Amino acid sequence: MKRRDFARRPGCSVEATLDLIDGKWKGVILYHLQSGTQRFGELRRRMPGITQRMLTKQLRALEEDKLVIRKVYAEVPPRVEYCLSELGESLKPVIDILKAWGESHQQRLSCAPAPTVVKKPKRAA
Repeated sequence: MKRRDFARRPGCSVEATLDLIDGKWKGVILYHLQSGTQRFGELRRRMPGITQRMLTKQLRALEEDKLVIRKVYAEVPPRVEYCLSELGESLKPVIDILKAWGESHQQRLSCAPAPTVVKKPKRAA
């Protein structure tokens, strides 16, 4: 994936970081890989809303950006495992802060569970 040139622009370090983990799934993938090496199927089960094609695409982008290491074993059927690279590991504090912020603001976020509505019984006139 071709990266934009952020040199000599105000806020370029923030833009560059967000460019690496942009999109709906990259941060989630990085979060799940914090718990250790995982196979493709394990990641897919942890993210039921992602398609196989999108997971493949996002993992390739993360690998290209040197955040994830892909290891292929010469077996039949082939086994592929993913883990965080050293650079990916350095994003742990960022992902943890995003998770903590999301948990503390969950009620305001669109992904929060819908509030339970309690209907009051009508009074007889």
